[in-house]
Amino acid sequence: MGITLNRRRFLGAVAAGAAVSAMPFRPFSAMAASPFAMQASWINDAEFAGYFLAIDKGYYAEEGLDVSYASGGPDVIPESTIITGRADLTLTTPDTTIKAISEQGAPFKIIGTQYQKNPIGIVSLKSNPMTKPQDLIGKTLAVPPVNVISVEAMLKLNGIDKSDVNIVPYAYDPTPLIKGEIDASLDFTTNVPYTISQKGVEATSFLLYDFGVTIFNDTVVVTEETLKTKRKELVAWLRASRRGWEDNLVDPTVWPPKWADSWFDGTGRSIDNEIYFNTAQKPLVESPNGIFSMSEEDIESCLQALGQIGIKGTRDMFDTTLLEEI
Repeated sequence: MGITLNRRRFLGAVAAGAAVSAMPFRPFSAMAASPFAMQASWINDAEFAGYFLAIDKGYYAEEGLDVSYASGGPDVIPESTIITGRADLTLTTPDTTIKAISEQGAPFKIIGTQYQKNPIGIVSLKSNPMTKPQDLIGKTLAVPPVNVISVEAMLKLNGIDKSDVNIVPYAYDPTPLIKGEIDASLDFTTNVPYTISQKGVEATSFLLYDFGVTIFNDTVVVTEETLKTKRKELVAWLRASRRGWEDNLVDPTVWPPKWADSWFDGTGRSIDNEIYFNTAQKPLVESPNGIFSMSEEDIESCLQALGQIGIKGTRDMFDTTLLEEI
């Protein structure tokens, strides 16, 4: 499933409803008028800082929303939560969503994107830096099996024969890279370099996005029915969430420490890690057109990149009219 790094899987949404039944929503802001449930795409970390801040500062309540937030995880299928009515809105990877629309007829619409640029990229050590696809020629690159097709697309787009790169399986462990057993790995550039630095070595990285695999990430997805019946609430959610992200990114070092005993409690990750993550994601989230925006050019680029990994999407799978109302 391409760019997902196997973090999220769409396995048949209706039947998968039970997979999320153990993930209760967390109610906030009892004063708000309209209940509104959102499902995150992963466990609580800096990836969702803007929403945490919007909840804590009461931005959703100011928009008349009583927001419930549910964290994700390896067994949570975000798309299934909106199909089964457990959430009004979810964050997804566009490859899984568009694949579900085109191949299963899922009634989804993408109404925004958190990440203008997908944070997945090639990570290497500064002592043996890979800074562009051409640097991978003759090298050993570790890639999760689910992502091989995306890497092969990147190589093809940059005129590199896949046989010129030794692609081996990757088990989400940077140890082989640190030991020099591989030259690079496919990973989340917003997080893994920090993990490597804690082992006493420094990492560098480049995004697949910057070399042709121009796919969004954490796309904001709703069902067509919710789009019809809760349009006002969706616009309010987008407006409040944008405020939260804008405030968070003014200084990415400020908010993670405040959430050590709340949003980040029990995750097993250090606050320094979350600060690194929050800082690294800033240029990937921000847009001159406003957070969550999707330009026509970027939508077309996303669709073309998905086509390179065998996923056929069309412009009508995106609805940008709500963003125009913020």
